[in-house]
Amino acid sequence: MNLLDTGMIILYFSVMIAIGVIGSKRAKTSEDFALAGRNLGFFMYLGCLCAVILGGASTIGTARLGYEFGISGMWFVTMIGLGIMCLGLFFIHRISGFKVTTISELLGKRYNENTRLISACVAAIYALMVSVTQVIGMGSIIHAVLGWDNTSSKLIGGGIVLFYTILGGMWSVTMTDIIQFMIKTVGIFFIMLPLSLVHAGGLGGLVTKLPEHYFDLSSMGIGKIFQYFLLYTLGMVVSQDIWQRIFTAKTTKISRVGAVSAGIYGIAYALALSLIGMCALVVLPTVKETQNVFANMALTILPSGLLGIVLASVCSALMSTASGTLLASSTLITHDIMKHFWFKNLEEKRFILLSRVITCLVGFLAITFAIWIQDVLVALDVAYAILTGAIFVPVVIGFYWKKATAKAGFYSIIIGAIVVLAGLAIEGISATTPIIYGMVTSFLVIIMASYMTQSKTDSPFEVTMSD
Repeated sequence: MNLLDTGMIILYFSVMIAIGVIGSKRAKTSEDFALAGRNLGFFMYLGCLCAVILGGASTIGTARLGYEFGISGMWFVTMIGLGIMCLGLFFIHRISGFKVTTISELLGKRYNENTRLISACVAAIYALMVSVTQVIGMGSIIHAVLGWDNTSSKLIGGGIVLFYTILGGMWSVTMTDIIQFMIKTVGIFFIMLPLSLVHAGGLGGLVTKLPEHYFDLSSMGIGKIFQYFLLYTLGMVVSQDIWQRIFTAKTTKISRVGAVSAGIYGIAYALALSLIGMCALVVLPTVKETQNVFANMALTILPSGLLGIVLASVCSALMSTASGTLLASSTLITHDIMKHFWFKNLEEKRFILLSRVITCLVGFLAITFAIWIQDVLVALDVAYAILTGAIFVPVVIGFYWKKATAKAGFYSIIIGAIVVLAGLAIEGISATTPIIYGMVTSFLVIIMASYMTQSKTDSPFEVTMSD
């Protein structure tokens, strides 16, 4: 790294901080802070959605998987893309009929207050863990680029994101996400991918220099691919950070078309990063810490100036997801727990202050956990395992089966979460079966408990259809 590239990254960080200050002036109400006033048009909405679903774990993790498994490494982010497309095609028209802020608020309307509380706790932990993965990624990039120690790198990267998120909430996140989306698109598709292919000898060079199984879509293993489906395709449907972006769209049509478009973009992103990882194996065949493959490849092949843009694009991917998940976790805590159960009559200005304080505390937790946890993909797997195993079934059943009762929804979340956590403790945090156990248990509990607790006084949940 020379002074030009270092200066570009520092300039990028400075712009993010400046945008946070500008965003703070637009966050005048709690709805502005949490949902950007529910007023985003298609382009801004699409950019924000792409930015939040494709973070540092997606970028660094997919390049690593491409390095280790070849083209099959694209399944990780492809499943994320498929998940957001499913959300757009099958669920947004049902979600949009309710003017809610969080997934937990909707579950509270569908079931009861206890369900709202427990789902808020589970979803807040999930969002916090996703934030942790982004801070880990930022630390690895800053460490590789500037040579600072890992702890300092995580503190600085996480601190910048926390600063602008606290100031402007969703307005700051939205404005930074648009810039990050454009930088990320240019950096990955128009700089890093073409130059990686050139240094590897083109697609023909990859075919001749890499083992044959590197071009097999199933080389990662069917079991791992299925695990990604459980974690990310199903997890996207019930992720608070995704729902919170869905709620920012001006109309249902924008939210639906934007979600499908973001899914398509995600699949293209997965292919590009897998190819970059495969090129890295040709150019740098002896990398020991494969989590740093992307950064090492960039440092090796990119000329001065372009290197700064590409590394800024990686930082933008990390920061966009980190800010979105930090805000999602703090929104769940403030909106669904603190305000709803403790501070019901809190005035608007004090509620915004409370939101900023909780965002600050969540950010400090994320940075602290990031210093302890080293593997970005493991941390992400744990987050999605808890979310998918405990929340997915009650949400889907709640939409499509009117006989599900309030007590049944509550118990299914509690017992599903316990089963997932127990399974991860017994079989290991990278095991797939605990997620299946949790989902099956949650399904059986909600069905049996609904018939056991059904009464004539139960009023069916009417889903409002809105186009």
